[in-house]
Amino acid sequence: MSVEMRNRHEALGLTGEDLFAMYRVMLTARRVDERMWVLNRAGKIPFVISCQGHEGAQVGAAFALDRQKDYVLPYYRDVAVVLAFGQTPRDLLLAAHAKAEDPNSGGRQMPNHFGSRKHRIVSGSSPVSTQIPHAAGIALAARMRGDDVVTYVSFGEGSSNQGDFHEGLNFAAVHRLPVVFFCQNNGYAISVPTSKELATPSVADRAAGYGIPGVVVDGSDVLGVYHAVKTAVERARRGDGPTLVEAMTVRLTPHSSDDDDRTYRTKEELEDARRRDPLPQFAEYLIASGVADEDTLRALDHEVRAEVDEATAYAEQARDPDPADVLRFVYREA
Repeated sequence: MSVEMRNRHEALGLTGEDLFAMYRVMLTARRVDERMWVLNRAGKIPFVISCQGHEGAQVGAAFALDRQKDYVLPYYRDVAVVLAFGQTPRDLLLAAHAKAEDPNSGGRQMPNHFGSRKHRIVSGSSPVSTQIPHAAGIALAARMRGDDVVTYVSFGEGSSNQGDFHEGLNFAAVHRLPVVFFCQNNGYAISVPTSKELATPSVADRAAGYGIPGVVVDGSDVLGVYHAVKTAVERARRGDGPTLVEAMTVRLTPHSSDDDDRTYRTKEELEDARRRDPLPQFAEYLIASGVADEDTLRALDHEVRAEVDEATAYAEQARDPDPADVLRFVYREA
């Protein structure tokens, strides 16, 4: 690795401490996700929809935002984004077990339907893309209030075929709203390949139809994503309007715990995806740039695994929701 490649983060204004924090979030997301698969296969939680392979794109994007004031409207794979914005492994495991303490919904929602007012994580729902016009609406409200806020909204490339995507982009573009539209393209809408989803070479090409920039970036390159999203955030804060960023990611697991991707992906394709895994790539960069050594990263992994173990134990023993409360927040209470 050349000197220039080893020092890429410095050109982006990132310190070694920043890089280590980014890697920690990526690693935590991976270990939480792996634990959820184990719990699902053991019959302890009902459903998993994985972030594995997306962590680099998510962390690069999250760290490019102002995590003290910006709003995020995540989609169901954004485990690393919500961790970066303040949620914890315990929060995620409580949600996976549908416990009363689940901070997202009190056990009412499916796992990965994130929401936290104090962390400015806006609740999503199962119909894909509905968060996109919401992001435009929040950005409009912020402008009307005079708040210096950028909204980040993410989605898969399959979601870009829904009407909400086009309506949200058009509205934000016409009104030059401070939104970063972040597409995480892992090549499949469940089992449908991109070649059968799009008539254009990329989702980012669609940005031209709305008069806004469209950018394609390698989603396994954390620093590349950081740079692309940082540029989009700065543009939004200047009042120049939204940007559509498309991060080309890999999905290292089936679509969800209810899917068997061996029916539509070859062994060779899966092996190629694993070679693009952002986690070992970023670890290699940390070592090459002198930010960490193998012993430090090994110690961090032990620390993160212990945190996930504690979160699992806590969630398994936590109180279940009271069935009498099932209709709370559904109907008006007298």
